[in-house]
Amino acid sequence: MRRNFIGGALAAALVLAAGPVLAQKAAEAWPARPIKWIVPYQAGSAPDASARVVAEAMAEILHQPVIVDNKPGAGGNVGTQMAAHAPADGYTWLFAGSPTAAAMRMYKAPGFDALKDFTHVSLINMAEAMLVVPADSSIRSAGELLASLRQNPDKLSYGSGGVGTPSHLATELMLSANDVKAVHVPYKGAASIVVATIGKEVDFSLPLLSVAAPQVQGGKLRALAVTGAKRSPKLPDVPTMAEAGLGQIVIVAFGGLSVPVGTPAPIVARINAAVRQALDRPEVRGKLEAAGASNVAASTPEQFTAAMKAEIATTERMMVAAKLEVQ
Repeated sequence: MRRNFIGGALAAALVLAAGPVLAQKAAEAWPARPIKWIVPYQAGSAPDASARVVAEAMAEILHQPVIVDNKPGAGGNVGTQMAAHAPADGYTWLFAGSPTAAAMRMYKAPGFDALKDFTHVSLINMAEAMLVVPADSSIRSAGELLASLRQNPDKLSYGSGGVGTPSHLATELMLSANDVKAVHVPYKGAASIVVATIGKEVDFSLPLLSVAAPQVQGGKLRALAVTGAKRSPKLPDVPTMAEAGLGQIVIVAFGGLSVPVGTPAPIVARINAAVRQALDRPEVRGKLEAAGASNVAASTPEQFTAAMKAEIATTERMMVAAKLEVQ
């Protein structure tokens, strides 16, 4: 009996000792096939544009295709749920960010836990939003927008990328801070908001600057304010929310790369290293910045996780301030 016990203990010890070795070998063999990067927003959205730029560079670095797979719906929850339930083998990534964290407070049952179901590998970039109206709108400034909202309570409408997205939370915070109201019309991403605003389906919106800026520069939208702490170099004549008289509102969305929890640590480390190499390339940084991204930089998993936790807390405060109910 004692001999069997000792033999069993030795076998268990050998298995435990072999664990790190096997994990390291798995990481060395990875990636052996194409990688799928789920973007839980529609094609043409800001996250989609960022992911495609970085995916192209990482495919060269990892010597395997990185295929961007758009899975929009429910403000990003549909695709995020899919990623949460994918195998934790390094072959499924998620473009996670501010809405991923916001969903923890915006929804009773988002279908995933942003902190428990994922390992957050690295931040990629940040971007502010921009308050816009149709180019031929009679509203020519933020002050005029507020005046119109006060004169026509609950008659003007705004578009958002979905419940809990930065465009939704930022607009509700702006409305609450100025004691005005508007009708919320959710869409499936920043690109759809822009199209809806140009087509006058809504009176105004707060899409990400990276998506709206080309339409402002092309004369199809009029910019009233940006949500960054300072003016955007891309549109230096557009005031900040504070400068425009809308209050001390600063909203900056972030995005990055996450994987299902349980993905082997050596593989997470390799993905993180590949993100760093990609973002170190001047051409990659240039494309991201040209699309409106700011603070393009990789991070540690710990820093990305900390950003998620902070965003969850910020969302809770914003919901209270804007008197938003859990969906």
